[in-house]
Amino acid sequence: MIGLVPDRTKLFVELIRRAATDLPADVERALRTARDHERPGSAAQDALNTILENVAIARENSTPICQDTGVPIFYVHLPEATNPDRVGPRELQEQLEQAVVQATERAYLRPNAVDPVTGHNSGTNLGVDFPRFHFEEWDDDHLRVDLLLKGGGSENVSTQVKLPHATLQAGRDLDGVRRVVLDAVYQAQGKGCAPGFLGVAIGADRGGGYLHAKEQLFRPLDDASPQPELAELEDRLLHDCNQLGIGPMGFGGKTTVFGVKIGAYHRLPACYFVTISYMCWACRRASMTVCGEEVSFG
Repeated sequence: MIGLVPDRTKLFVELIRRAATDLPADVERALRTARDHERPGSAAQDALNTILENVAIARENSTPICQDTGVPIFYVHLPEATNPDRVGPRELQEQLEQAVVQATERAYLRPNAVDPVTGHNSGTNLGVDFPRFHFEEWDDDHLRVDLLLKGGGSENVSTQVKLPHATLQAGRDLDGVRRVVLDAVYQAQGKGCAPGFLGVAIGADRGGGYLHAKEQLFRPLDDASPQPELAELEDRLLHDCNQLGIGPMGFGGKTTVFGVKIGAYHRLPACYFVTISYMCWACRRASMTVCGEEVSFG
């Protein structure tokens, strides 16, 4: 216990285990659909068969879906400070950090926190601004913790573009957004472990763009933007990306991207950033909700 604060460390360890070892149902369905659409006996279908076999083994044995378990990114929504049942951000972060340490000891996570100056790996997945935490108050009376495990391969092919972009003939409009997102996927090829997922942030400042683009990766595959213009762009980009023929792991094929999720955020008049957060096929996201004594995972 931390004082009189409920200790939910064990629950947070379970959240991490689920994210690292149990692929979300909508992602697995997308993998199976893609496998069935590829040409029988092709390298693309073989790659997807291997991925699906890996998914099943990881779930059965509670072992990581990918050897690169990435950086844990926590988005925590908690009741307002006036709520008597509220647990503060400091206490929650301490418990989440301890859960990360325990999950690393149990090999749900690979030790990934490396000091950029000394090259020393902490061995615990704790370091300066590692993991990443984002806390936000909301009007609901329950706690929700969302976790994304973002691997290095997908992070390396994520990018941010400033519009206008003369080479791509991309102006400061939604067609310009389409052009730079499509180019980002083309440049990634198979290096981001395709088929991938795209979280896109239009606008914001540079730092905010990367934050919001990753937030988009929590949206289920069947979720459409409430803004008609963005929903239309999501659908068009999904179609256009899959026309590139990059395919699973870059072997060629019909499925290069599983989903495109876009958010728009107010910007400065002088700036128009498009931030693309690429996520590999192992879209490892998980959520937990705590309402009183009731706990649910999703």
